[in-house]
Amino acid sequence: MTVIINGSSATLPGDPRVSLLDFLREHLHLSGTKKGCDQGACGACTVLVDGERILSCLALAVQFDGRQVTTIEGLSDDAGLHPLQQAFIEHDGFQCGYCTPGQICSAIGMAAEAKRGLPSHVSADLTAEVTLTREEMQERMSGNLCRCGAHNGIIDAIRETVVAGMAA
Repeated sequence: MTVIINGSSATLPGDPRVSLLDFLREHLHLSGTKKGCDQGACGACTVLVDGERILSCLALAVQFDGRQVTTIEGLSDDAGLHPLQQAFIEHDGFQCGYCTPGQICSAIGMAAEAKRGLPSHVSADLTAEVTLTREEMQERMSGNLCRCGAHNGIIDAIRETVVAGMAA
């Protein structure tokens, strides 16, 4: 069984109990994805699977046979940083940086959800086109905690890239 991690094939672990987070960090040595609470409450472990955000601490690696997993390491390329990574720098969207990889992966997934028209808890009209207001973005990113208080910079970075259409 194999999974595609950041464009490269990787053999899944033989032990079906290994979480996707532990597989990424301990087996593949991709340390960008962070282990925060290990209970799905903080969002530090957020990665993209086939473009959708998931909490890798709550998922078993074997569930992703044949699927595409993108971590923070897979967002940049030889041309440079992903636009959202650059926006985090420009808007001071991090202090300690521990939550940053999960925040960025989550924001990319959030933008894709909004483009698909998925409403959030604060969406006034569940059938209307999604408008990513500040309140909408804050609600949609509420599963990713920042203990340092960089929330304003994070939302500003997301707003700049989503409005510019670069986060998808």
